[in-house]
Amino acid sequence: MEQPRRPPEYILEVFADPTSIKDVVQGILHTIFFHRYFPSLRPSTIEVLDLTLPFVADPELQTLIDTRVYQLVRQLSSTTSPNSSVRGQIAVQFFEKRRRKAGGLGWFTGGTKTEEEICWEIWRLEVTLATPKTETERTKVTKAMEMTLQKTALKIVAIVNQNKDHIPPITTSEMNPFPYQINLNPRIEGWAKTMGMY
Repeated sequence: MEQPRRPPEYILEVFADPTSIKDVVQGILHTIFFHRYFPSLRPSTIEVLDLTLPFVADPELQTLIDTRVYQLVRQLSSTTSPNSSVRGQIAVQFFEKRRRKAGGLGWFTGGTKTEEEICWEIWRLEVTLATPKTETERTKVTKAMEMTLQKTALKIVAIVNQNKDHIPPITTSEMNPFPYQINLNPRIEGWAKTMGMY
């Protein structure tokens, strides 16, 4: 049996304070989806820390992003750390639908054709929440947030421009040919990753 090919995984690091974390994480997720969401869309933008980022104006996607970001912020806010910073992760996975090869048990499955989702790309966003205690720390955190947000947005653009060969062909007329998942603190290791499951 042929081993499934491991999808490319891109790791992005984001640094934010409690007042900006929601906007920063949403901005990065929208930047990823802007470059990997294939239905036709009208280009939109959002302003995050004086940086203009792309925005995908799809209500279903926006609801999912808002839900996951809210869960991440709630988790990070409830975690205490002696060094005033805590970490969390969000992973975005893109899948292609493939027809499952019928084995010798065609009679067992009732002759139905089934599809399986194969992961072709993973973006892992490692988020650090910093809680500055003084005005000097707040200034340093703000500068660090702006710098890492810009660096991360440019890294996404560089990755999507350089890495295109692994994107599967669009073989369907569905509105969104590639299903996606956004997972909070995923465990992307071992056989579960190979199988595309958590």
